[in-house]
Amino acid sequence: MKALLRQIDAWRLVAAGLLVLPAAIVFGLGLFWLWQADRVWLWLLGFAACGALGLGLQRWLLWRNREMLAEAVTGPNPEWPASADAVWQQVDALARSCEPADWPLDDGSRVLELGRRTLETVARGCHPNADEPVLELTVPHTLLIIERAAHDLRTDVTEHIPFSHRLTIGDLLRVQRWTVTAERAFNVYRAGRMVLNPINALIGEAWRHLRERSFGLARVELHRWLLRAFVRKIGYYALNLYSGRLPLSEGRGAEATTARSRIDVVTAETGQPAQTEPLRILVLGRANAGKSSLINALFGQLTTAVDALPDTTLEITPFALEREGMTRALVFDTPGCDTARFDARRIERAVLDADLLLWVSAVHRPDRQTERAVLDRLRGAVQERPKRRPAPVLIAATWIDQLRPAAEWQPPYDLADPQRPKAVNIRGAVMAMARDLGADLESVVPVCLGEGKTYNVDDGLWSTILARQDAALRARLLRCLEARRREENWQLLWRQLAGAGRLLRDLPQMLMKPDQK
Repeated sequence: MKALLRQIDAWRLVAAGLLVLPAAIVFGLGLFWLWQADRVWLWLLGFAACGALGLGLQRWLLWRNREMLAEAVTGPNPEWPASADAVWQQVDALARSCEPADWPLDDGSRVLELGRRTLETVARGCHPNADEPVLELTVPHTLLIIERAAHDLRTDVTEHIPFSHRLTIGDLLRVQRWTVTAERAFNVYRAGRMVLNPINALIGEAWRHLRERSFGLARVELHRWLLRAFVRKIGYYALNLYSGRLPLSEGRGAEATTARSRIDVVTAETGQPAQTEPLRILVLGRANAGKSSLINALFGQLTTAVDALPDTTLEITPFALEREGMTRALVFDTPGCDTARFDARRIERAVLDADLLLWVSAVHRPDRQTERAVLDRLRGAVQERPKRRPAPVLIAATWIDQLRPAAEWQPPYDLADPQRPKAVNIRGAVMAMARDLGADLESVVPVCLGEGKTYNVDDGLWSTILARQDAALRARLLRCLEARRREENWQLLWRQLAGAGRLLRDLPQMLMKPDQK
C-alpha cells in the first residue's frame, strides 16, 4: 500500500477529491436525511432491488451471449471418412479443456502453441506410427489451414461479437494500459472511503463484487469461446486436409468429372458429356445369379444380355442410368465372381472407384463360401484406404420365386409379419443370406426377376438404393477429391519442373558479369 501511495501525486489526488467532494456531501446529507426520517430501510430495499434486477439482467445477457456463441460452434463434417470421427473427438476434447487462465490471448507465443498442439493432435490421430506427425504436413497445406481457420474465425467474431468490427488491436492495448492505471487509483480511493465512511464502503464493495462477477463471467466466457473456436477451426481444416477435402488449387469443383468417368461415359454412349461426376454403381455376384437381369429391371428396358449358361458378361461394362430422384449414374456389369473371367485385381480397383456396391445372390443356392470370400477380400481392400468413405453395400436376393412352395407365386408378401408359407421361407432365406454374407438385414432386399414375375425391384430395391444415395454421394465426393489431388500433384510437379528448366536455361546469362553482357 505504501509503495502504491508513493507512485501517485498527492496534489492530483487532492484535486480529484475536490472534484468529487460536492457529490459526496450531497450523498452524505441524503443519507443523513433518510436516517432522520427513518427511511434508510427504503433506500436499502431499493438498493437491493436494483442490484438484484441488474444482476439478473447481466445473467440473462450472459445466457443470451452463450446461446449466440453456441450457434457458432464448429462441428464435424459428415463427409469425412469414418476414421476422422475419433480424431475429431480428440480435437473437441482439447477445445473443451482450454481455459482462459492457461491461454492468454495477449500472448502470441501461447496462441501459436495452442495451434501447434491442435495440429499435432490431428496429425498424431491420422499418422499414429510417425515419430513427428506434424512434420507430415506440407508447408503450403500448413499455411492453407491457418488461412482458412483465420478466415472462418474472423467471420464468427464479426457476426457474433457486438462492435468487434470497430475495435482495433490498439484500442485493446490502450484499454489494458488504462485499466492498470485506473485500478491503482481506484485502490487508493477504496482505502480512503473505508476510513471516512465504513458503512457506505462495505455496501459499495459488495456491489462492486457483484458487478465484477457478472461482467467477469461474460469476459471469461468470451475468452473461452475464442480459444475453443480457434482449436476447432484449426482441427477442422487439418482434418479436411488429411481426408482429402483441402486441395491447394481452387479451380475445379470438388465433384468435377474425373478422367476415368469421362472415358466410361463415352463407352456408355450416352450421347452427351457428363458435367458432374456420375455415381458409380458396381453390380457383382456369381454367374447366373441375375446380375444382368437386375440391371435390365433397373432400366426398365433390355440393356444387357440376360444371364444364361455360360456367363455372357466378358468385361466390366458401363451403362448410363437416369431415373427420377436419382443422381445421374453409371451402372457397371461385371463377370461372375466364380468364373475364369473374374479378374480379382481389376475388380478391386473397380470397387475402390465405386460409390455403391450391388451384390446379387441367389437364395436357392446356399453354398455361399465363394461369395463371402470375395466380399471379405473387397472389404479388406476398402479398409486399407482409411481416407476414403466406404461405398454402401446392398444385396439383392434373387430367385425368391423358387423357394418352397415352388408352385405358389402370389405377391406381394409381407415379410415383417409373414403368414403364408412362401413369405415365411422368403424371410428365412433373407436372414440366412445376411448371416452368410456378413451384412445387416436391412441391406438385403428380396427380388424376383423372372419374366412376367418381376417383383420388389421398384418398391423394395430401388427405394433402398435411394435411401443409400446420400452415403453414396459422400463416397463419391472423397473419391473425386482423391482423384483431383492426384491430378493436382502432377500439375504442380509439371509446373515446378518447367520453372526449374527455365531457371537453368537463364542461369548462365544471370551469372554473366555486366561487362560480358
